[in-house]
Amino acid sequence: MDEQWINGFREKLDQHYTWPSLYIFKFIVPKGKEEDLKQLFPLHTPTEKASKQGNYTSITMQMMMPSSDAVIDVYIKASQIEGIVAL
Repeated sequence: MDEQWINGFREKLDQHYTWPSLYIFKFIVPKGKEEDLKQLFPLHTPTEKASKQGNYTSITMQMMMPSSDAVIDVYIKASQIEGIVAL
């Protein structure tokens, strides 16, 4: 993630949310990587749905976030997982 993208995303988040706010994260991870993502957020219970072929899993989490920077930090942590797609 480059600095320009981060700054633009921060701006959009701050325009659409009043912090603190409930934020919904949705990720798609390759089969076998689900635990890698869930370990980043041990205090939260995700909703999971396997893809039709079973090769991917959609993971959704609702988290109370204090700021746009906290949201961005989650995406940065998650981006370290190989093959992850953030929606």
